[in-house]
Formats: sequence, C-alpha cells, structure tokens
Amino acid sequence: MRTQLFKPALLSLAVSTAIWSVSATAAEQQTAAAEAKSGEAVEVIAVRGIRGSLIRSQAEKMDNSSIVEAISAEDIGKLPDSSIAESLSRLPGLAGERVGGRTSGISVRGFKEDFTGTSLNGRELIGIGDNRGVEYDLYPSEIMTGATIYKTTDATLMVQGIGGTVDLRTVRPLQAKETLTVNGNYESNSRDSDNPEFDNKGKRYALSFVEKFADDTLGLAVALASTESPNNQRKYGVWGYSANAAGQVLPTGLDIASISTKLERDTISTVLQYQPNDKLNIVFDVLDIDYSDSGVLRGFIEPFSSANVTGSGTSTKGTQVGANPVLRTDPLKKDGDLQTFGLNVEYQLNDDWQVELDLASSESSKRDLRGESYAGLARSGALNSSQLGSREFTMSPDGVFFTKLTGLGAFSDAKALQLTGPQVWGGGMANLASQFATNVKQANGDPYSYFNAQDGFLNYADFSEELKTYRLEAVGNIELSIFNKLTVGVNYSDRFKDKDNKGFFATATSYPFSTAIPAKYLYNGLADLSWAGLGQVVAYDGFAPYNDGTYKLNDAGLLEPDRLGDTYEVNEEVTTLYFKSDFETQFAGLPVTGNVGMQYVKTDQSSSGFIGIVGANFAVCDDNNDKQVDADCITEQGDSYNHVLPSLNLSMEVSDNNFVRFAANKTISRARIDQMKASGFVKFDQNIDLITIPNSTAAVETYGSPWSKFAGNPLLKPLEANNFDLAFESYFEEEGYLSATVFYKDLVNWTRDGNKLINFTNDETNSGANYFIPGFHDRIIDQAGTYGPADIFFAAGAKATPPNYGYFSYFEDGLTGRVHGVEVTANVPFSKFSDVLEGFGVATSGTLIDAKLNDGSRIPGQSDKMFSLTAYYEKNGFEVRVAGTDRSDFLTYERGGSNKISTASRNGVTLVDAQISYDFSESNFTSLHGLRVSLQGTNLTDVDEETVNDDGIVTTRRQFGPTYMLNVNYAFY
Repeated sequence: MRTQLFKPALLSLAVSTAIWSVSATAAEQQTAAAEAKSGEAVEVIAVRGIRGSLIRSQAEKMDNSSIVEAISAEDIGKLPDSSIAESLSRLPGLAGERVGGRTSGISVRGFKEDFTGTSLNGRELIGIGDNRGVEYDLYPSEIMTGATIYKTTDATLMVQGIGGTVDLRTVRPLQAKETLTVNGNYESNSRDSDNPEFDNKGKRYALSFVEKFADDTLGLAVALASTESPNNQRKYGVWGYSANAAGQVLPTGLDIASISTKLERDTISTVLQYQPNDKLNIVFDVLDIDYSDSGVLRGFIEPFSSANVTGSGTSTKGTQVGANPVLRTDPLKKDGDLQTFGLNVEYQLNDDWQVELDLASSESSKRDLRGESYAGLARSGALNSSQLGSREFTMSPDGVFFTKLTGLGAFSDAKALQLTGPQVWGGGMANLASQFATNVKQANGDPYSYFNAQDGFLNYADFSEELKTYRLEAVGNIELSIFNKLTVGVNYSDRFKDKDNKGFFATATSYPFSTAIPAKYLYNGLADLSWAGLGQVVAYDGFAPYNDGTYKLNDAGLLEPDRLGDTYEVNEEVTTLYFKSDFETQFAGLPVTGNVGMQYVKTDQSSSGFIGIVGANFAVCDDNNDKQVDADCITEQGDSYNHVLPSLNLSMEVSDNNFVRFAANKTISRARIDQMKASGFVKFDQNIDLITIPNSTAAVETYGSPWSKFAGNPLLKPLEANNFDLAFESYFEEEGYLSATVFYKDLVNWTRDGNKLINFTNDETNSGANYFIPGFHDRIIDQAGTYGPADIFFAAGAKATPPNYGYFSYFEDGLTGRVHGVEVTANVPFSKFSDVLEGFGVATSGTLIDAKLNDGSRIPGQSDKMFSLTAYYEKNGFEVRVAGTDRSDFLTYERGGSNKISTASRNGVTLVDAQISYDFSESNFTSLHGLRVSLQGTNLTDVDEETVNDDGIVTTRRQFGPTYMLNVNYAFY
C-alpha cells in the first residue's frame, strides 16, 4: 500500500528547507516541516532520485507567487551533468545552445542569455565573454543545490531580463544535512581525436562537505570540483557563397578543419553561515573558478576558385584549379578566472519587521588567444600556374566534398612542405612596406612585397569585468486592507567592463624565402581530414615558431582598423528604489493571493574607445608614426535615464490544488555591451575576389564589397517590454502536475541593426571623407586569370581597383515588436493509473512561440518550437531515464573575424541523453550504503550543429559525436 502526503500547506513549509538541502530526501524534508507545524509524526515514503527532485521542484513552483520553473540538487547532483547548463536546458520554455559541443547558452522563452538575467543567490552574476550573458557551462553541477527560473517578476527581483531570470543557488549549511561526499567521473567521446597530440578521454573529481559547529549556530559548506573534458569536432565551413554568370552557386573560400580542445576547470565554493539566535543570520560566500579551454584547429583555410563546373544552382560538380592550399595550424588557448564574494546579514528588529543588508563583489578576466601558422607548397608568388594543384569536388546544399586530389599529396610529407604563407594575405602591412622590400623575384618577375609577407597571425582579446552591488531591504508585516506584508529597499550596482583586441602579423625570418617545417615541431602521427576528402596532413606545434623566434611579429593594432575599433571600456551605475506589497483576499469565495510593486531605476552609462581609420601612411590612427593612437581617434560618450517598472502577480485557487495565475509587469534588458561601445572603424578586406568586384551599387548589392564601416552606440537605451502571463496549474500528485500558460510580450524598444550603402570615396555620414588610398586599396595582379564572383579576366600586371561602395553598419533604438506563445507542461507518474506502474513516469513540455520585430528581423535565441521529454523509471535504488530536447531553427551570436561578434542562423537540433544508475543505499549491502554508480550518454543520436545562410545552404557544420560518462558518488555520511 502506498502512503501519500500531499497538502499544499505542508509543501509550502517544506520547500523553504528542501531547496537548500544537499542530500536529504524530499520526504524527510516534508516530515520535518510537518512535525514542526503539528508536533506529530507524519507517515511518509522516502523518495529519492528524479522523483524526489520532481517533488521539490513542484513544491517550489506551487509555492511561488511568480510563474517559475525549478530544479533541485537531485537534478544537478545525481544526473552527472558536467555543468548546470544541461539541467537547465530540459526545463519547460528553456532551450540549450551548444558552444564547441557543450551546452553553454540558455534561451528562456526564445530570448538568449544576453536578454535573460542571471543571479547567484539573488545577486547579479557576471560572465567572461563579450556581453552580459552568462556561460552556464562555466559552473560545475557539484557546487549547486538548485536553480529557480522566474518567467514573471516582482519588484524585489533585482536581476531581471525580458526573457526572465535564472537564479542559481548554493547551499546554506545550517539549513542542510551534514555530509561528506566524493564524486569521480570518467568521460569518453565516441570519436577518436583527428589530431595526434590529443585524445578523447576526460575525468572529473569533486569533494563536498557540510559541517555544523557551536551548537549548530555556525555552519561551513565547501565544494571542490576539478574537470578535464575533451572536445573533438570536425568543422566544415566556407567563407560564403556566390553565383557565377551561369547561375551555379559556389563557395568563395574554404574553412575545413579538425579541432581538438580540452577544458580544464577548477572550482572552489565556500559558504560560512552564523546564526547565534533567532534574530541574526549572517552568510558569507565565496566562489572561485579558474579554467582553461585550449587545443588546436588544423585544416585548410583559403580562397576557392573553380573551373570546368557542371550542374546548376547548388548541385554542381567541378574542379578547383590553381590551388595553392594553406595548411592552417591554429593553436587555441583560452584562459580565464572568476571570483565572487558575498555577505548577507539578516536581522529581526521585532516580531513584525526584519532588515537585510547584502554586499557583493565580482571580478572576471579572460584571454582568448588563437595563433595562426601557415604551411604549404611554397610562398605566395613562388610558383607559376602549372606548378599548382587541383581538386575535384561535388557541391550541394549540404556543402562541398572533395573527391580527388592532384599535385597536393605533399601535405602528408613534412619534408615537402614549407613553413610559409601560400596566399597573398599581407595587404594589412602596407604601412610596413619598406620592411619587406626586396630584389628577390616572384615567378611572374615582380619582386616580393608586404603582400607576400604574412606567414601567420597571433590573434587575441583580453576581457575584464568588475561588478559591485549593495542592497538594503526592510520587510514587515502590515495590516492595511487586503495587504499584509510590505517590502521596501534600495539597490546600487557599479559595473565596469573592457575589451582589448590585440593581434600581431607574423613573418618567418626566412622571408622572402621559405624553409621546411623543423623536425622538432612535428608530432608523432598525422592529422585526419579524410572525412572531408582531403586525406592525412602534417601535424606540428603551431605555437613553436612564435616561441623560438622563427616568426617576427608586427603589432596589428595600428595596422587593422577593426581591431583598434573593437577596443573599449563600458561603465554603468544603476540605482534602484523598490517596494512590494503582498496581499490576501477572496474573489467569488475563492482565495486570492499575490503582490503588487514597483521599481524606480536610474542609470548612468558611458563608454570610451577609438575610431579606427587607415591614414595616408597606411597606419591606423598613427599619422605621426610614433606608435601612439592619435588624439582625434579617441572617443567617449554617455547618457543618463530613468525607468519605472511596475509589477503585479495574482494567484487564485479555483479548487483544491488547482490554481489560476496572472502576471503583468514591465521589464528591461540592457543593451549588449559590444553594441554600447564608443568604438568604430572603417575596414577594407584585402581578398582579391572582393577587390575585383565591379564599381557599381548593383554589383555591391549582389556580390558584396571589400569596404565596410561600423560604429557602436553608447547612448543605447535598454530593451523594454510589457509582459502579460495567464497560467492554469493543476497539482494532482506529489510529483505530478499539469500546467498551461499563455504569454504576451509587447516589445516597446529593441536595438535596431542599421545598414546603409555609402560611397567610401565620399562618405556622407562623415563630412564627405575619402578613405581610398592608392597603393593600399588597389592591387597589381600577379597571375593572369578570372577573378571575383563576376569572373572578370585580368592579365598579369594589371591593376585591380575596388568598387567605391560598401555598407555602414550601426545600432540605434526604436525597433518594436511582439512575442506571444503558449507553454504546456505535464509531469505524470504512472502510478496514478496503476500500482503496477509504480516508479515509471514522464516529465514533458512543449513551447510554441510567434515572435516578430517590425523590421522583419529575428530575435536572437528565438525558436518557434521547443519540446522536452524525460521518461524515467526509479524504484528500490535503480534508475533509468532518457531525456530528449528539440528546438527549431534560431538566430544566435558567434565569435567572428578579428575577435568581433557576428550573427549566425542555426538549424534546429534534437538532442537525446540517457542515464542508468543504482543507489546502493537501497540495497541490503550495508557496507556499500552511500555509494551511487551511474552511466550517462549525451548526444546519443550524433546530431551536428549547422549554420546556414539566407538561402538555407550550410556554411558551417560541426560534428561532435556522442559522449559517455561513468560516475561514482560516495557519501561517507
């Protein structure tokens, strides 16, 4: 016989304790709450694993005045996810986004993490990237006890976003059970590394304990976690596509590589709590994360030219002729750290009033470094057309695949390759022309120049961020009509974030000649590109020529305008005054509870940076050639403004355990940091296929342009929305409920992406400025042939002059739109239908969204359809569960060229994970009590990540393969 405890009052009392517990079961927590209320023992059944976590999550959802979703320690700790991101991605209305094969970003109701507030224990949490969005995979599952996702808000929620708020939680030791737990995890990717210096094995260790001292008035909780996780991916990519005169669609450049990286992350979370009496409660918490995500990208990245093409549209076959491939070895090194410190003091003034002081400080820093080392058959210009190779290929909407190589087999032989740049990529070093002047002749008889002098590039960006917050709040019981509680407070935050975009052109000391790749650079074994039809290639250490002086470096900061124009600082000071009043009444005899409140938000923001423009001396903002940025390139702007943000939450119990909820509020999400920068630039792409585009607006609109101009906007106001939610929730079991929610967001202000065609020889947006510089923006053709997407013939020695026209991109306020959708959730234990099905159940949800911005653009992170389904069986310590998530196509951001942010359209993705585990605490082997063993698999259906262009043609495909993890968890007590 099954004994059941299901009373809303008891669940409401239990949730405040249960959500903080590290290892106690839900039933134990409910018993404690019930006994505290009635003084009598309540008969319960202890429920562990996923069922216990569903009970706790349901209790918090039911008890909260806002519309929320929740996960508990069972979700995070017992499903051995490497981070909280995977657990969050399975919740209703949420969708995960993979970065490098790992779920990192989270969209809430179709809004990326940049438009979703994220907090840790109620305090704003900073990230380590370009923007405000938090990289959720940075936070290991072992340090968290729960998370609450607020889809509607109230006035006391300091961290808000148009999408919602994700509040992560760490343990409170005096409210948790004492424990000492160790965790070990072995990880293996199903695909071997294609790069010989890496493997596919990883591991994770964790230690956590909670102890109480001084008659349970002092508590200490510490969690230590160390992770080494491999990532091996195959990247197919192109720079873009264009149609030739025959209407055949072909790539303009290739980017095909095998990528191997290893994430190394060490985390310490410490919480100290002191509660000497019922009046005073002090909590001090520290979080420190150090991480490195390093590896190599190895493959072919080069322009694409073709001949003898047959077929039509995107279905073609042909031969790439005159191929002088660039074997790119790009060493990758990303290092960062994040520290947060928080102090929370609660003091009970009297029976009715309590005050709370919360102070917090967070700092983060990151260096994202990517080197480039080039190798090939010879330096650019050294070979004539008869000495170059060819490749046969097939083209389809899925991309390009090579079927036969001619004259290119040397890439598996280190002795046949040269450590040099095979392509003419050095145009950005025009200011240094004299440094590369030589009498040594190319194959066409012209001397080598700076155009031939780029053999590599060292590309990196440094990020740092600081955030300090101070909050003072008073909460009291009142008797004023229907109102019974009042909260008033003030919150102040001070944020600083900067980015220093750096780069160095690398030229081998052998210039204008070249040398073979030194034997000491080589790894044992070759890299595999046969999956793309490109065979085996030489594998060497791409950092080696930088470390031993083989490369001479020239600072690109004063040579590349977009790099200087992406260096900036942003400052924000935000003061928030707020109040919230809770009420309790009746309507038509039905109990109604809720709250009404308001925030007054005052913001001061500013940014400083640079406007990067190439001068007549070919240098960027360095007219005096003194290696200092000219004063007239420095820029700074700022603004101040206020917002009033009202909120209302209502909950009516229409029958036992059945609720109707309504919420209305105004929320803001501050503009992206990289959009608020004061910096900007005028850029010219030295790609010969762009330089040879005809000089007309029609040609530029069809094929693009080497010219581009960009400007940030420090005056941008926050994104703003009026939000309305109506939900029905029916709770019929401890772990069972049905809910349906309709929501509507009226987007009052959204950042608009401006894009205007301008004449770069007479810029109307800059007093008619002429940016064209003879000898820098034009090009002498070194090999006769057809060039550019228009297939224009140029004789050797002819001069190619770029078109005058290009696009000016900028940001501005004023875009409006709307989002409406419906969410349906069902958590159903099958014991509801028959006792024979005890332990079986499903947790499923579906979200349908219709979003529209008035200019027709898409909202980043928004998928029209999102579904999740978790089927589980849990009984007597044995647990099996299969979880699937599905999201339709969506727009996102990614790191583009020169460390800048660009948009990308991703195809929809369906991911399937599974786990099987056994908890020996349920067994008769008392010596093994405390031991839990589990096996988990992720991406079991081997789903790729695909980025497509506006025509639906794949521009980038990343293949990761399934990953398997064996986890052993042991609790000593």
